[in-house]
Amino acid sequence: MVLSNFEENLQKYAKLLVAKGLNVQQDDWVKVSIAVDQAPLARLITKEAYDLGAEKVIIEWSDDEITKQHYTHQPEEVLINIPKYKIEESEDHVLNHRVCRLTILSNDPGLLNEVDPSKVAAFQKVAGKAFKAQRVATQNDDLKWTVAAAAGSGWASHVFPDLNTSEEQVDALWDQIFKTCRVYDEDPVKAWDKHKETLKEKAGKLNDYQFDALHYKAPGTDLKLGLPKNHIWMSAESFDPKDVEFIANMPTEEVFTSPDTRRMDGVVRSTKPLSYAGTLIEGIEVHFKDGKIVDISAEKGDETINKLVKDNDGATGLGEVALVPDPSPISQSGITFFETLFDENASNHLAIGASYPTTIQGGKEMNEEELEKHGMNVSDTHVDFMIGSEKMNIDGIKKDGTVVPIFRNGDWAF
Repeated sequence: MVLSNFEENLQKYAKLLVAKGLNVQQDDWVKVSIAVDQAPLARLITKEAYDLGAEKVIIEWSDDEITKQHYTHQPEEVLINIPKYKIEESEDHVLNHRVCRLTILSNDPGLLNEVDPSKVAAFQKVAGKAFKAQRVATQNDDLKWTVAAAAGSGWASHVFPDLNTSEEQVDALWDQIFKTCRVYDEDPVKAWDKHKETLKEKAGKLNDYQFDALHYKAPGTDLKLGLPKNHIWMSAESFDPKDVEFIANMPTEEVFTSPDTRRMDGVVRSTKPLSYAGTLIEGIEVHFKDGKIVDISAEKGDETINKLVKDNDGATGLGEVALVPDPSPISQSGITFFETLFDENASNHLAIGASYPTTIQGGKEMNEEELEKHGMNVSDTHVDFMIGSEKMNIDGIKKDGTVVPIFRNGDWAF
């Protein structure tokens, strides 16, 4: 590692994730999902959590090469047989301890490119159902959760293929992680507070308008999406049931809500690659009619994206619409990260699958049937894909038909 002041900045990053991301409180339980090659960061996170009063810190390790071996060699019936004790442990963490979850992404985005897509899809489907309690609690903000990143060598090689050595690639990726998470600021927490207010202002304006629908226009895209009555635009900050603030994504540049999944018509094309379940998917084109995905294709990863939509309940609908200006720092870096956490914060995006109940008034108290009656999508999956560019225009359409420009040439129009 030759990146200047790396140890100091890694320490600042760990503290930021724990103190601002998760906002760990006295007696919290914390679960960290992280790769084995990121052990130095895991140790720092563990120390910071205990220093803030955490009662218990649980580390869930992973390893790219072992994960690939599992998918390659296990028969599908073995791969999808998730042990009961793992499901019970997950439910215990959610229901009995409200364990705060910190997920550190560092995987090789093309890890499973050579694995049979049907095997990957089968596992994703089974896992989505098995760990439903965890997913629902996360989407409802019933517990605090943060998704962040660390520079893995496999991932870095995709982002910076022109650099000469793996060390240079990893350094360059860490540099971008620190930049986008404001670690280089003298006071990262203060920098995040300022950033939150900027995003909150945009979400507030959109909430005041209460548009009935959005109309997207760009090369290859002409899409109208309805919005539910009493929808809520959200931004960086979220709150758990005790009204404790946390930040779900670090970095984040988006404001988002749920579309009315019953009212979707038109076509949209992706503008950035999607890394889904270890497979790279590029050139996605989606056709909607009467509130459903009626056709989806991809120039690369077509079988994987089709299985996602066709094999998962609720995956013919959308669960999220997010606005990100093209001049955002991540977009202007000119880097494609091949990781949704970063690429979605460089681009307007949509999500196939489940809506967040927090994005409609009273949603957290609604059951699945009630959510569906309000136009919210219910599904066991939630997968973002990027559609924004400097050529995208978006109009908000009010109930009386009034059209208000929201985006022009990829940037805010108000």
